[in-house]
Amino acid sequence: MSDPLISASAAGKFKLAGEVDITRLGYGAMRITGPGIWGPQDNPAEALRVLQSLPEFGIDFVDTADSYGPEVSEQLIREALHPYKNVIVATKAGLRRPGPDQWQPDGRPEYLRERAQRSLKNLGVEQISLWQLHRVDPAVPADEQFDAVNALQKEGLVRFVGLSEVSVEQIKAASKHFKVATVQNRYNLFDRQSESVLEYCEANDIGFIPWYPLAAGSIGESSTTLGEVARNHGASPMQIAIAWLLRKSHVMLPIPGTSNRAHLRANVSAANIKLSNDEMNRLNAFAS
Repeated sequence: MSDPLISASAAGKFKLAGEVDITRLGYGAMRITGPGIWGPQDNPAEALRVLQSLPEFGIDFVDTADSYGPEVSEQLIREALHPYKNVIVATKAGLRRPGPDQWQPDGRPEYLRERAQRSLKNLGVEQISLWQLHRVDPAVPADEQFDAVNALQKEGLVRFVGLSEVSVEQIKAASKHFKVATVQNRYNLFDRQSESVLEYCEANDIGFIPWYPLAAGSIGESSTTLGEVARNHGASPMQIAIAWLLRKSHVMLPIPGTSNRAHLRANVSAANIKLSNDEMNRLNAFAS
């Protein structure tokens, strides 16, 4: 059983699309697949145990994509968590997977619809809680992609919709077709190229989901200051990086992922770390 004192609830809540409360520290389900985000991993039983323990740790927001596996992540989530009592499962579509570590944008409306329908089946639901356009395909007119997303929402196949790896201008363009509930861009302590996007999300109460929040675990190797702050809290640099994200913005929804229960516990523990103003200033001094 999980330690009741270690809970993601310490991160506080965010009201998704202004309607549904979710805990701000979620879980990213990319790493429960095999090498290259391809096929099942070597220990799928442990991946299932990690997923099944999420509610015990107070995590009620899980982010995945049809392309993780492909489909492997969605299917594991269904096996572990269906019927998703008090858990919001978000998924994405818009990237084809020719092979391991290969990603190709495909924003054709017929493809987006086919993948959304496939995700409904994989997750075992009649409506996807949050469906995100994984990439805006430069080879397809953006309005056609946004219209396709709008149609999925109007038909009730998806409840809320979001975007991934977009600019402020693209968010504004998409907002003419549907309400943007979330934006998922690459962002972490040392990579803040999406700072203007984060600021726009703050101003418009759009959830900001930072992917690659720990730089695949390498973030702890980058800074003496980060190490010092970590030692002050008896924490790891990666835990400090999560705590910094949570303190950085009220719309920030970090989703650190892992296929190991010990790592999951460590990630959730970061929600209890309270960084001082001085520590935030020191950490904020780093930029891309």
